[in-house]
Amino acid sequence: MANSLSFPRVTPWVGRLIAANAVVQLLLTTVLTSGDVVRVLAFDPAAAFVRPWTFLTYMFVHGGMLHLAFNMLALYVFGTPVENRLGGRTFLTYYLGCGVGAAAFAMALSLVHFDGSPIVGASGAVLGIAVAFAMLWPDAEILLFPIPVPIRARMLVIIYAIFFTAMAVLGLQRDVANTAHLGGLLFGYLFFKLRDRTPRLPQARARRLEPVVMAQSVARDAGQPRPPRGPARRSEDPQTAEVDRVLDKINAKGIGSLTTEERRFLEDVSRRKRDLN
Repeated sequence: MANSLSFPRVTPWVGRLIAANAVVQLLLTTVLTSGDVVRVLAFDPAAAFVRPWTFLTYMFVHGGMLHLAFNMLALYVFGTPVENRLGGRTFLTYYLGCGVGAAAFAMALSLVHFDGSPIVGASGAVLGIAVAFAMLWPDAEILLFPIPVPIRARMLVIIYAIFFTAMAVLGLQRDVANTAHLGGLLFGYLFFKLRDRTPRLPQARARRLEPVVMAQSVARDAGQPRPPRGPARRSEDPQTAEVDRVLDKINAKGIGSLTTEERRFLEDVSRRKRDLN
């Protein structure tokens, strides 16, 4: 049907993470029903160095099916385009890093105030993925139930940050790990800020991309007509669509119009294609 809804195909690591979380939840509700199992896997800031594995395992334990469903839906919505953009290896490292960063942030704040509640759930990591989405597509519009109007991705993340900060400062919703949520948001933001400050890829790597970019730029500067590209069609691959958008921007405004993130994106695509050859 022409008017039917279409959903992006789940990417490899998003699918594996959703499956892993679902399997763990199934085991905890059917086989490993003892509360001791959850206590061994949950992150307790007071015992973090006694059970260091909990910096990772707590992300795969949830407080119920609704908690799991909400996190996995958000992981699918935000994580699919982010993995397509960053690549599988960087995406997984980023996701786990946000989860570990969320736990570390909560542990640091527990030195000031800690109510004794262990932390479970992938919310910190998933909120880090939401930050990545907002950094890559800040003006993308998102419908958030029950709000009837769309919200830009950048604004949505800002609202999250203000909300969880207020909850943590006021001591509300003590059964929710507000400090861990803030840690995931903070780690994701710092990742992209530090990524923008890192040195650019060596010239040997960038050289593979240069002929394509320069050919487009020279044609424009010489006043040559843009070659016909045939009828426009919507690509089902978000990465291909993004490459087309960036190259169109180079054609229209020149290579100097690219942002740091767009330049890095083209370099990442070039590197992955070179690694496959």
